[in-house]
Amino acid sequence: MTGRMIDIAIVGGGLAGGLTALAVHRAHPDLRLAVFEAGEDFGGNHRWSWFATDLDPDGEALIAQFRKTEWDKGYEVLFPGQARTLASSYRSLGSRDFDATLRRLLPQEALRLRARVSELAPDGLTLDGGDHIPARVVIDCRNVAPSPHLRGGWQVFMGRHLRTDAPHGMARPIVMDARVAQEGAYRFVYTLPLGAHDLFVEDTYYADSPVLDRSALSRRIDDYCEQMGWQGEIVGGETGVLPVITGGDFAAYRRELGPPGVVRAGARGGFVHPLTSYTLPFAVENALVIAREAKLPGEQLAALFEKRAQDHWKRTDFYRSLGRMLFQGAAPEERYRIFEHFYRLPEPLIERFYAARSTLSDKARVLIGKPPIPIPAAVRALLGKGAPLVHEGPR
Repeated sequence: MTGRMIDIAIVGGGLAGGLTALAVHRAHPDLRLAVFEAGEDFGGNHRWSWFATDLDPDGEALIAQFRKTEWDKGYEVLFPGQARTLASSYRSLGSRDFDATLRRLLPQEALRLRARVSELAPDGLTLDGGDHIPARVVIDCRNVAPSPHLRGGWQVFMGRHLRTDAPHGMARPIVMDARVAQEGAYRFVYTLPLGAHDLFVEDTYYADSPVLDRSALSRRIDDYCEQMGWQGEIVGGETGVLPVITGGDFAAYRRELGPPGVVRAGARGGFVHPLTSYTLPFAVENALVIAREAKLPGEQLAALFEKRAQDHWKRTDFYRSLGRMLFQGAAPEERYRIFEHFYRLPEPLIERFYAARSTLSDKARVLIGKPPIPIPAAVRALLGKGAPLVHEGPR
């Protein structure tokens, strides 16, 4: 069976796919588009956070359509050797609000939930049931694909939404609390005050393996909440395993994703921050580019994004180098010192780092001074290969 031709078919209804659909519909309401998502909802069960300085005015205008939590009183980082409050405004968007906004603003015929795609081609896609949908442009916005061509470690996390019995009193997020036991990895706890009685508490590890021990992480969140004096009801949560990319053959990785002519714009296409695994600033930027160029032939748009992906890989090499230093240059229980050192640096530098816009001067400031690891170990890490990323995480 063959469906009616559509202008733009977006495969994957997560952050990148949803933002792309919304940006295209805002710019070209005349175009017929569809978002094919295998799950029951758009965005899955996730939370995305970013700094206000990560987005330009056009990006802010796109994100402004979503209900989100905003903190304009800065955020905190806590380490054994220092505590610091930084002034940057912080934002967070939950997948429930993401899903609700897409359902409200996109045409109903564009919402294709429970639609698992078995094959992509430049001129259309095939669903699991065998239906073929022809399309002028096909955009792959699915999750990261595991690959022997990419190397690195893993960011393993469990988050919990806690509704506290009494007001918790937190005025700003704690983006990193690394005073906790390191547990064989760089470990920190991340806490967002979502309301007077609502907290999102996430236990995160920069680990050498992708193992996620749910019972152990849950107990550690219990212990942390008890230490902080927080008691209440668990009303939600999430888990995930994300690659922290430290190197690899990116051209070979892109080739294994499939034939040329398909636009690859999401995390699977390589548009992530290699060290932090942040995706939102890149998803917003790519969505706006696609919206501006939405009337190009599919092969031309795919070629444009092939170049964008290669440029992004080159531009983020510095962060992969830091990842090699983290995983190969320091013992697991000492890795927190790298971040403790980093958070002593000037705040504008930190903002540019998270947005993957570090200047040459920034890079020098990050690396000079008293290194948290011996220089020979750092050199070996910068030149090292690391382990291939072949595990597919749940996020």
